[in-house]
Amino acid sequence: MRELRFLLSARWVGFAVFVVVLSGVCIQLGIWQFHKLEDRQVRNELVREHLSEDPVPLEDVVPQGSDVRSEQEWTVVSATGTFDLDHQVTVKYVSRDGRPGVDVLTPLVLDDGTALMVDRGFVETLRTNAAPDDIPEPPDGSVDVSGWIRVDSTATGQAVRVNDGQVRAISSEGLAEHVPYDLRDGYLNLQDPATDGVDVEPRPDLGQGPHFFYGLQWWFFAALAIVGYGWFARAERQERRKAAARANPSPAAADREVTPAR
Repeated sequence: MRELRFLLSARWVGFAVFVVVLSGVCIQLGIWQFHKLEDRQVRNELVREHLSEDPVPLEDVVPQGSDVRSEQEWTVVSATGTFDLDHQVTVKYVSRDGRPGVDVLTPLVLDDGTALMVDRGFVETLRTNAAPDDIPEPPDGSVDVSGWIRVDSTATGQAVRVNDGQVRAISSEGLAEHVPYDLRDGYLNLQDPATDGVDVEPRPDLGQGPHFFYGLQWWFFAALAIVGYGWFARAERQERRKAAARANPSPAAADREVTPAR
C-alpha cells in the first residue's frame, strides 16, 4: 500500500474526482439514450397502429378549435372539400432521395368554411431559391381526400410565414395570416387522391435509430475513463519504482557498479 500513497496527493485526488464526474456524466448520457430508444419504440408501435387502421373523419380527430395531439399524429383521416389554388404555397429547401425540390401545400376548404392545409407531396425542381410556377394542379371541385394528420412544425417566426409564395416549415398558425378563412390545426400528408407529377409523402421511418449504439458508446467512454485512470496509476507506480531503484541500488547492483571487470 505504501507504493500507492501517491494517489492521495492533490494532483491524483483531483484526477480521481475528474474521472468520477466524467464517467458519471457518460453513464447518465447512456441512460438518456436508452430512454430515447424506449420512447421511440413506443411511438413506433403507436404509429404502426394508426397506419393499419381505416380512415377516420377529420372532425372525429381534429374538431374545429382543437389541436392535433402528438399521440394522434399519423392517424389516417378523411375529409371532403375544395382545393384553393389561389392560396397554395410551397415548402422550400426540401429534398428527397438526393433530389432538390419543394413540398406543395394547398388549402382544402371544407363545407363549414374552415380549411385544412394539405401537403400534396414533393415536386422536383432546380436547386434554386425561386418559387416554382409549374406545379401540377389537384382535381377541380369537391374532392374526397385521405392521408396522415400531422402536428405543426415547432419552427417559428419567418420560417413559417409566407414569403414570395413559400415557407420553410409547415405551421397552421403561421399560414393563418395567408388565407382568408380559419385553418384547422396541423396539416394533412395527402395519400389519396395522388396527383401526377407530385410524389406523396412516403411512410415514416419506423426504425430504432442510433440510440442503442449511442448508449453503448457513452457507457464505453465511462469505462474508458475508469480504465484510463488505472492505467495511468500503474504507469506512475512503475516509474516511482524505477526512480527508487536508481536512488537506492541493491548491494549486488552496487558491487557490480564499483568492481572493475577482470
